[in-house]
Amino acid sequence: MLQVSDERRVRTLTLDRPEALNAFNEALYDALADALLAAAQDPDVAVVLLTGNGRGFSAGTDLLEMHRIATDPTFQRGRHGFPGLVDALVDLPKPLVVAVNGVGLGIGATILGFADLAFMSSTARLKCPFTSLGVAPEAASSYLLPRLVGRQDAAWMLLSAEWVSAAEALEMGLVWRVCEPDDLLPEARRHAEVLASRPVASLVAVKRAMTAPLREGIDAARERENAAFAELMGGPANLEALGAFAEGREADFTEM
Repeated sequence: MLQVSDERRVRTLTLDRPEALNAFNEALYDALADALLAAAQDPDVAVVLLTGNGRGFSAGTDLLEMHRIATDPTFQRGRHGFPGLVDALVDLPKPLVVAVNGVGLGIGATILGFADLAFMSSTARLKCPFTSLGVAPEAASSYLLPRLVGRQDAAWMLLSAEWVSAAEALEMGLVWRVCEPDDLLPEARRHAEVLASRPVASLVAVKRAMTAPLREGIDAARERENAAFAELMGGPANLEALGAFAEGREADFTEM
C-alpha cells in the first residue's frame, strides 16, 4: 500500500495501490500520515520524496469507499483519515519533494499546495474534480492554489473539474519542472539529494520561515472547506455523482 525507502537522507514514500491508480482509501490515508509523522521525527531523514507506483500518482479519494462512507453509518473510519493526512502535510517540518508520475485527481492534485518542489511527468495530468462530485474543495486548496498559480488559473481548476496537462501545470506554476517519464524520478531524486546534503536544522528553519505566514490562512481555509464539504457530502448532487461512478455512467446534474 505504501513503499518506504531511505537513501542519502532522502525518504522516498511511494503510493502503492496501482490497481486503483493509488486512490486513497482510509488505510492509505493512515499509512501516509504515519509515514510523514515518522519522517518528521527521524533525525536521519532530511527530505521526503513522494511519488506513485504504476500509471497513476493518485486518483484521489477512493470513490467506492466514499460512497460507502456517505451511505453506511456503521462504516469505520481510519485513525487519521483525510484530515489527519492534511494535518501531517501542514506540520511536516522538512522539505517535501513531489514527483507526479501519472494522473493526479483530488488530493493527488491539491497535495501540490504543500510541495516545496514539484516535478511532473510530461504524460501526467491533474484534475480537481470537486464540482463534478457535488462537493467542495479540500486541503486548503481554495487558499493555496490561488497563491501558487493565481486566482483565475485556480478558479478554472477548482470550478471546472477539467484536466490540466503537464505543460499547463508548468506554465501556471503548479509544478517546478516537467520531465520525460523515464527522467522524472532520477531528476526529482537528484534535487532532493541536493537539499538533503544541507544541515537539517537549516532546512527546517527555512521551511518554517516560509510557511509560518501561511498557517492562519491554511487553518481558516480548511475550516471553511470542511464545513462546505460536510454540508454537501451525502446531498443530492454528491449521491448522484457517486451513484453514477458506481454504475459506470455520466452523472446528471441538470436538476441541481
